[in-house]
Amino acid sequence: MKMIYYLKILLLTISNTICYAETDFEPNIVHDVIQAMGRPSSVIATLCWSDQKKMQLVSTFSGSISKQAAMIVFVQQGQVEVQTYDDHHIVFVVDLTCPNITDHLVQNNRANHFRVPFRWLLIGYENSESSVPEELTVLDLLPDSEVIIVQHVGNSVYDINYVYKISVNGTWYTEAFGYWNKGGGFKKIIRPESTALRRLDLKGYTITICYVLTDDDSINHLTDEVNDHIDTITKVNFPTTNHLIDFLNASRKYIFVNTWGYKVNGTWNGMTGYLVREKVEIGGSPMFFTSERVSIVEYISSPTPTRSKFVFQQPKLSYENNLFLLSFQNSVWYSSLALVTIMFLAIFIATLWEWKKRGYNEKTDTDAHVGLLRPKMSDVIILIFGATCQQGSPVELKGSLGRIVMLILFIALMFLYTSYSANIVALLQSSSSGIKTLDDLLHSRLKFGVHDTVFNRYYFTTATEPTRKAIYETKVAPPGVKPRFMTMEEGVKKMQQGLFAFHMETGVGYKFVGKFFHESEKCGLKEIQYLQVIDPWLAVRKNTPYLEMFKIGTKRIQEHGLQSRENHLLYERRPKCSGGDGNFVSVSMVDCYPALLVLSYGSIMAVFFCVLEILYKRKHEILTRLSCHSDIE
Repeated sequence: MKMIYYLKILLLTISNTICYAETDFEPNIVHDVIQAMGRPSSVIATLCWSDQKKMQLVSTFSGSISKQAAMIVFVQQGQVEVQTYDDHHIVFVVDLTCPNITDHLVQNNRANHFRVPFRWLLIGYENSESSVPEELTVLDLLPDSEVIIVQHVGNSVYDINYVYKISVNGTWYTEAFGYWNKGGGFKKIIRPESTALRRLDLKGYTITICYVLTDDDSINHLTDEVNDHIDTITKVNFPTTNHLIDFLNASRKYIFVNTWGYKVNGTWNGMTGYLVREKVEIGGSPMFFTSERVSIVEYISSPTPTRSKFVFQQPKLSYENNLFLLSFQNSVWYSSLALVTIMFLAIFIATLWEWKKRGYNEKTDTDAHVGLLRPKMSDVIILIFGATCQQGSPVELKGSLGRIVMLILFIALMFLYTSYSANIVALLQSSSSGIKTLDDLLHSRLKFGVHDTVFNRYYFTTATEPTRKAIYETKVAPPGVKPRFMTMEEGVKKMQQGLFAFHMETGVGYKFVGKFFHESEKCGLKEIQYLQVIDPWLAVRKNTPYLEMFKIGTKRIQEHGLQSRENHLLYERRPKCSGGDGNFVSVSMVDCYPALLVLSYGSIMAVFFCVLEILYKRKHEILTRLSCHSDIE
């Protein structure tokens, strides 16, 4: 039950009706120590003091110009609930002279009140032989705890120290916070304000680290760069986690597993399982930041900026479009068609005019008409079609008007033909830019492959988003086909051949790209992300007392360039495009497909009309014979 005396004390203070005993220094000590903390504080006090002494404590804060203490609440022993939302402000003040105070401390220990962010101030300790009260021996005051002991050493002098242990069964350590005496009050010893910075030296304590190795031989090549494309994320961070342990002056113990850990039948396996069961402090192999893991592990930094993506060479433009139609814009095609139509009319009119002017007769003087364009639409169409295809013509117009029109026709169509051919050549060397999303990739002609890793197999097989699920079911593992999981080398070589999208860890895969690809082949690489995760993060177990130390250590390692060095040794950035202008592109059957299609249809039509002509000729011969036979009779 709470005992709030604030209003009573305020009235008594105003009336100045109370005189305090000069020997009651403890309220002043509590006030001075909390003021020296330099942080907003809400005091929860468990004290076996008289009401008058408690009033003195409240009055010391109410009469101070500082506003460090916003609230003082007195609670009974055994009451451990903290009914406030600002845990960082709470300071527990406990009188060690209270009977059965150990039980109260143990209950708070079970409630994790001796862990960050809570602060403790223990008073009433007068044993000069030890700086650690016996009541604390059963508590877990680990490096993240902030517990201050006020120890009376005689003659109104008090030593004020922090106490903590590096491990549960470890040795007690003290840190001098200051001292208090009657004449001078509290004197603070200048030390770093951050608890983690003061306790970075773990004095050889063993930190257990878990690493993920998917290949058994990787344990023999963690630092020699042999087979560095296998378990790369672990090999990159193995040296830096060792730097972290050295920075903390700790010793190390390794545990190796073959998976990062996933929830199977309600239980976490792999490295995540070790972190959840608190068997290790650090997960040495960075893992993906997922919503399922956020509540069970603590992520501290992202040491290695690498992601897994589909990488492929952009296919030729002809795989997505008809180059023979793409050479001109629609407006140019319409303009060209209008030009040809106008030239057709002009030539046809000029032909009619020439035949009428010269008095030619198509039914007579046939020898004189050889090489002369006849005024028939079919002949004019064949002439214009031949001119369009830059072919010669066995007929022409003899008059000056007709020759001028034909000259204009051939010159205009020559320029159109030249422009068309140049655009075809340019388009043959162009890559398609139509594949920009996963949906485009799904509906493309590309074949798929995935690097055979634990996390790729897990995320591909458990994908629920429609497009990603369809990619796995139709491209990666179609029904009746073995799932297309493969080695890094095999996947990159297939990607080099073209029309193949390979899902790989880009930092590792680009090393193989640099090894196998020609310089000109690196220019058309395209990336599309499949996994819905960000860069992998380094994780530690939840509620570890070394959390802030780990964060400080990893930041120092990054600031001093040690992490960047390891990343640059084993990871490659996306290769720069060089030599793309000199790339020679061979023409494939796909590029010529529309032309071959026209040739095929034209051949079929030619054979069809040839057969019709033969049948017509045979029919004519039969009818002629029958007519002659009837005349003879």
